[in-house]
Amino acid sequence: MAYPSLTITFLGTGTSSGVPMIACGCEVCTSDDVKDTRLRSSIMVQSSTTTIIIDATPDFRYQMLREKVKKIDGLLITHPHKDHVAGIDDTRAFQFFNKRATDVFANKMTLEGVKKEIPYAFQQLAYPGVPKVNLHEITLEPFIIGDIPIIPILVWHHKMPVYGFRFGKFTYITDANAIDEQEQTKIKGSEIVVLNALRNETHISHFSLKEAIALVQQLNIPTAYFTHISHQLGLDKEVNSKLPKGMFLAFDTLQLFV
Repeated sequence: MAYPSLTITFLGTGTSSGVPMIACGCEVCTSDDVKDTRLRSSIMVQSSTTTIIIDATPDFRYQMLREKVKKIDGLLITHPHKDHVAGIDDTRAFQFFNKRATDVFANKMTLEGVKKEIPYAFQQLAYPGVPKVNLHEITLEPFIIGDIPIIPILVWHHKMPVYGFRFGKFTYITDANAIDEQEQTKIKGSEIVVLNALRNETHISHFSLKEAIALVQQLNIPTAYFTHISHQLGLDKEVNSKLPKGMFLAFDTLQLFV
């Protein structure tokens, strides 16, 4: 598949609680470094004509305002946890100005989660002003939004199936702690990979930083960025200084060009 040139914008790089975390006084949560402030994890993928958002976080409204987004052509949802779907209601603003429903793409399980998140949008007699969304069920087959081809990748968030996505040379995976060998082959050959790296200690449903580094090295990806980061991982500046060559912590507003 031919891919257009893409701009990747990290809308958020934090875990479900965000950083700083409410009521926490640790050195990360009280840091003056802007890179230690992390909204909930999401990215924007843009060609010259198409804008795709991956996950609608509780910070969706602010993320869209900060980046001055005027339209979205597709909303990809990785899985139905709250920190990835809570912002779907805020797509109403795009619908008001663009005069069309928002196209939401996800697997069957996740679409059912979307219906539970905003049930009022799917009632037969919908209340005026509710978000209008078109739900599109995707599988592991490649598909296209606008002029951007997309390859879904199945990963495991403990026992929950989550979708990562590959866009040409770039692969984005969040909320995972295991990837089957067959799905790893879809990642190989990427020039840039994004993986979640929650903290230093192991976790039941997320890669630790050590596990994420090991996977990048196993897949032989030259450049990696880590996301879905908690305050437990440590200060951005200190963690980055210890990472292997070609590996970095992502930060909010970071842009990549692929």
